[in-house]
Amino acid sequence: MDKLILGYLVIVNIAGLAVMGIDKAKAIKGAWRIPEKTLFLFSLIGGSIGTWAGMYLFHHKTKHWYFVIGMPAILIIQLVIAAYFMGLI
Repeated sequence: MDKLILGYLVIVNIAGLAVMGIDKAKAIKGAWRIPEKTLFLFSLIGGSIGTWAGMYLFHHKTKHWYFVIGMPAILIIQLVIAAYFMGLI
């Protein structure tokens, strides 16, 4: 079960990183953009590390306060939940 969860988290974080990169590429080209709620959805379903890393790797959405505050907040909440279930807190 742990391998399944870990595999899911790896995949969703890679997808979160990729979706931030794709949206940045579309922003540069002036093309249709990925909705911000979709970016947050990737973060909420476990991809917060990938989306947060994508923000800074691609220099994307770093001026929007709801991303600068929201993405790390989601990550912290997910880490606290994981620590609780692992019996660390």
